[in-house]
Amino acid sequence: MLGTALGITKEEGLHKLWQGVHAAFARHLIYSGTRIMTYKGLKENVFTNGSKDEYFPLWKSAICGVTAGALAQYIASPTDLVKVQLQMEGRRRLMGLPPRVNGISDAFKKVWASGGVKGLWKGSVPNVQRAALVNLGDLTTYDLMKRFILRHTSLPDNHGVHVLASCGAGFVAASMGTPADVIKTRVMNQPLDDRGRGLLYTSSVDCLKKTIQAEGLGALYKGFIPIWMRMAPWSLSFWLTYEEVVKLMGAEAW
Repeated sequence: MLGTALGITKEEGLHKLWQGVHAAFARHLIYSGTRIMTYKGLKENVFTNGSKDEYFPLWKSAICGVTAGALAQYIASPTDLVKVQLQMEGRRRLMGLPPRVNGISDAFKKVWASGGVKGLWKGSVPNVQRAALVNLGDLTTYDLMKRFILRHTSLPDNHGVHVLASCGAGFVAASMGTPADVIKTRVMNQPLDDRGRGLLYTSSVDCLKKTIQAEGLGALYKGFIPIWMRMAPWSLSFWLTYEEVVKLMGAEAW
């Protein structure tokens, strides 16, 4: 990962490490807000019927996490597609190829022109599958670990507990999401025919089968370390910020 970062910096410039950051901001405005509200809504209004009972079983938490992640990612999929396309532009320029897109608005226009509304959700299935697994790891693990620590230790609900829970959440999320991330990236970046259909894979399941057949199960965990190194600080910063904002607003803690 470090070698890749240094190579990008040397060949394209330091600022290219943040290629597509505007699309990433747009994605997280939709994705993060939706997943948190969905998880809490399901937990508090569906599975507990408004009860403040401390005990919340794993299977219920898992359903909340999977549903929240899948719904949030499905809604945010168009912005994720644009983000990936923008991040690929630097490599295309180095290869002497003409740019496909110039900015977020241009990317959306070209995706719409080539595939219509359906084109905006290209790759949404592996996107949703990945998000469901990642949030099963992130939301569910954070919720369970935080409640476990508070219930079985004398630690107060403070930054120390939030750090411990978020570290566990980041690792589990990376472990569960890496295979889906590999499939998602391959499906979304494959070349298309004139009708907008993939030339390499017909679906995420087809991509999964071909990847295992050609490269083995280990291929599904290619990039685990950089994914974990990305998710760990993200999970830590997100949960610490979220807990602090909730506290400042006087709302109920997670």
